[in-house]
Amino acid sequence: MNFIEELKWRNMIQDFTPEIEEELNNGLMSAYVGIDPTADSLHIGHLVSIMMLKHFQMSGHKPIALIGGATGMIGDPSGKTEERKLLDEETLAHNQKKIKKQLEKFLSFEKELSNSAEIVNNYEWMKNFSFLNFIRDIGKYISVNYMMAKDSVKSRLENGISFTEFSYQLIQAYDFIYLFQEKNCKLQMGGSDQWGNITTGTELIRKKLGKKSYGITCPLIKKSDGGKFGKTEKGNIWLDAKLTSPYQFYQFWMNVSDEDVKKYIKIFTLFSKKQVEILINEHNKSPHKRKLQSILAKELTTMIHSKKEYLKALEASDILFNNKGTTETLSKIDEKTFLDVFSGVPKFEISKIDIENKINIIDFLSEKTKIFESKGESRRFIKGGGLRINKQKINSDKIFIDKENLINEKYILVQKGKKNYFLINIF
Repeated sequence: MNFIEELKWRNMIQDFTPEIEEELNNGLMSAYVGIDPTADSLHIGHLVSIMMLKHFQMSGHKPIALIGGATGMIGDPSGKTEERKLLDEETLAHNQKKIKKQLEKFLSFEKELSNSAEIVNNYEWMKNFSFLNFIRDIGKYISVNYMMAKDSVKSRLENGISFTEFSYQLIQAYDFIYLFQEKNCKLQMGGSDQWGNITTGTELIRKKLGKKSYGITCPLIKKSDGGKFGKTEKGNIWLDAKLTSPYQFYQFWMNVSDEDVKKYIKIFTLFSKKQVEILINEHNKSPHKRKLQSILAKELTTMIHSKKEYLKALEASDILFNNKGTTETLSKIDEKTFLDVFSGVPKFEISKIDIENKINIIDFLSEKTKIFESKGESRRFIKGGGLRINKQKINSDKIFIDKENLINEKYILVQKGKKNYFLINIF
């Protein structure tokens, strides 16, 4: 696999330094991507640069993931309008451990491989570096004028930027020169907002060592409507199931637009160029079937969470959107996924005492929950066959609701017609 050509057809290259293609053809090469551990999980915004490392390794080269234990204590000003909260060493150590486990889903770390992936932490080489030594040995090579010309700094000058954040690009540049000398790492990759930091590193290596190094950036992904990729009303889409459930993760990819999914299928999967072209052509014939979204959601949910979690998300989606499922399948869904599936439906609360004493279905629907405005309306709906409790069709207005109807011991799902759901919480 030709790494540069692979990235080009996938539209994953924004900028790159001259002569990088020739250098890659000279044999095994090492490249790194930096990740600041400001949270204990990666989010899908990180996936582009991680996929760059994945393709790099598949091309026969060695990927290095740099966990920024030191730079994470400072915060990168790139793309930020205000200074970030500084994290303590204990929090950063916890975050690094969690992130490493997530990276292992993408990269091969087997020691027997000549291009085995590696994880490094810049805190290890920065923790004993004194301020005086740093400004003497590193600071003298990069002028203030050069640093101020970077977009990440210029965009912050009007509202002010602290010396802490101003120094970030120097520390990142030192990471590059350290890895260049210690790991023979000649290439740094990242999002296009990192171009200034990356080129500061190549400049430091040129001035201090008199040698060449290289950089590649990928475009920052935005949705077709101009919105920020990976953001929802609830915030980031995380890779950690505790922060974003597999069902929510699956649904994010299912809900991307037709225009966006044609970009994402290239960036976030390992399908070949020919396979992608076939998939897009098939999708274009019947876009309403959302086949491309289904394939993308399957590939990524399986990669990040597992095939089992993908199948659970698929089953949960069928219950809500395809009007499938039974009382039994509802009962098998874990509570978190169940609540995610029905997060947007109207909700009511009734006392557990009412359930323990049993309550007539009509009173339950029209008095306790107000799903129907009157008892007469409730009866007419039941008679017409349009009411289901926990996916089970209700054919009589004489039945009673009791604790046997509870899902996860505290919920009842009412379906009015094909698409109107109501969730009753028993407290």
